[in-house]
Amino acid sequence: MKQTPSQLLKQFWGFDSFRGSQEHIIQSVLEGNDVLALLPTGGGKSLCYQIPALAQDGICIVVSPLIALIKDQVNQLKIKGIKAVALTGGLSFEETSTLLDNCLYGSYSFLYLSPEKLQQEMVQDRIGNMNVNLVAIDEAHCISQWGNDFRPAYLKCSILREQHPKVPIIALTATATKRVSKDIQTNLNLKSPTIYKDSFSRSNLTYKVIYEEDKKYRLKQLCKKGTKSGIVYVRSRRMAEELSQFLNSNSIRSSYFHGGITTREKEKKLQEWLDNKIRFVVATNAFGMGIDKPDVALVVHYQIPDSIENYFQEAGRAGRDGNPADAVLITNASDEIRVKNQFINVLPDIPFIKTLYNKLNNYFQIPYGTAEESTFPFRFNHFCDTYSFNPILTYNGLRFLDQNSVIALSQNFSRRTTVRFLASKSAIFKYLEEHPKIASILQVLLRTYGGVFEYDTKINTLLISKKANVNEEMVLSALEKTEMDGIISYSAEHRDMELTFLVPREDDLTINFISKKIRTINQIKIDNVNAMLAYIKNRKQCRNQQLLAYFGEKKKDTCGKCDVCQDQSNIDTAELKTIEKEILTLLGQKEYTSRKITTMLPYHKDVVLKVLQFLLEDGNIEINTKNEYSLI
Repeated sequence: MKQTPSQLLKQFWGFDSFRGSQEHIIQSVLEGNDVLALLPTGGGKSLCYQIPALAQDGICIVVSPLIALIKDQVNQLKIKGIKAVALTGGLSFEETSTLLDNCLYGSYSFLYLSPEKLQQEMVQDRIGNMNVNLVAIDEAHCISQWGNDFRPAYLKCSILREQHPKVPIIALTATATKRVSKDIQTNLNLKSPTIYKDSFSRSNLTYKVIYEEDKKYRLKQLCKKGTKSGIVYVRSRRMAEELSQFLNSNSIRSSYFHGGITTREKEKKLQEWLDNKIRFVVATNAFGMGIDKPDVALVVHYQIPDSIENYFQEAGRAGRDGNPADAVLITNASDEIRVKNQFINVLPDIPFIKTLYNKLNNYFQIPYGTAEESTFPFRFNHFCDTYSFNPILTYNGLRFLDQNSVIALSQNFSRRTTVRFLASKSAIFKYLEEHPKIASILQVLLRTYGGVFEYDTKINTLLISKKANVNEEMVLSALEKTEMDGIISYSAEHRDMELTFLVPREDDLTINFISKKIRTINQIKIDNVNAMLAYIKNRKQCRNQQLLAYFGEKKKDTCGKCDVCQDQSNIDTAELKTIEKEILTLLGQKEYTSRKITTMLPYHKDVVLKVLQFLLEDGNIEINTKNEYSLI
């Protein structure tokens, strides 16, 4: 006889009672209903499908977007003695077939896989023959074009409904607006779903936005407080390494985490953090999803995220143990320009995509009306160089064409080459004298890229070849020799993409057919960035209220702890006016940095910084290239 949900909860997870809507969700699933569960980060979403699956005969199919998340979930289940299988990339046909047979005949309780893996015909055929008791779609916002992490492959999840029409589906997410929720229900063909939405409010978590010109200085201050662990989110691999080095140099134990490190390194760094051997991980945005570390006391966003959804989810990784925790975003006047350059100015418009598609066909000499299902090796850098295209804009344009099934890009695209100089400058000068044939290449490298002595720096070998007036093969050969001689550390992956044309060439007609969808997706991304900037600039409404309102939740009470609430409770209008006059008087004599101004005035530093921000936004002062304030 199968155990009850409460018995399973106690046996495998050691809890005596459920949280929030968990028990109601589980009961609804066991009654055979489709369910949409909107639960906050750390709200125990996985229990909502794991327990009802264990309470029934058969296997639960779980679709999840991240391989790391899948592996973590499966490992946790195996530790509890629960039989689970993960279908991840890198498995051979035979290995995949064996694992699917295990699911058919081996009394397994869970099959985890990515939406891309679900598209394989063999996988679909075997799942169609399984005794499925539940389908769980995790991170379900990925199925919606209105969701920030839209994954086209998620749209194929509806095949599971076709294969097992009587099996209930549970869709789970922590970041769904009303529009996204509606899209999830439609795209998954949910039948009159029961919708559960727990409050996204986290009373123990304090949100703060701090304006600071010297962001490293403020980061150091934040990280030196307390003894618990934290996460610092950044937007680039190099920034992750740079800030980790900065924190370590200031006696704050940290490490970096990004997509450029090996799987073994990732596992080692993650375990050191989980074991509290290091306090902080400086990471790009994928880090933390599915990782259960309850004692994170501080999450810092060092750079502005591209959406409130991502910010809210990442900030929510703090304070899962229920103890007080802070989510701090450090920003300054130049950040808005950076975030727009990074996320908005690289969005390809319809005219560019039409030009891109035309040049693609010309590049491969495709006649009009032909080339359907034709596959070609694609030298991306060479293509961009041939037509003087911006690589980032071009790659984003190719992704649009791929997502809309005009072309298909191979998944193994990689053109990442990194270099770091190991020898001293005097040794390098001597080496250049002794090797005149490659000296010009190394000199171009040194002139073009800063930081090559401190970090593994990503380089463009085609650009170096053009500047040095040699072919790209000579550059690669020079780098290989220089590495063998111990002058540099050199890592190269030269796997170019393959490109398949999926429709006959019709030039503008092809793009006109998908132009409305492209404009919509572009506008979503622009709206996401603008909503994030509006949140940062809004100093009149409680941070918690702002975030909850974005997800359609109204809250009358303010948190009383965020930077906005603190400002409003401590504000003294007369004092602000006095500080404003004194700042303007100082700047009338000379330019000063914010740190210098705060030391020269006899007021609390945070209040002075706020007044500086007011003056900056009102257009009374500006910042020069030395990060000094001056009158306009």
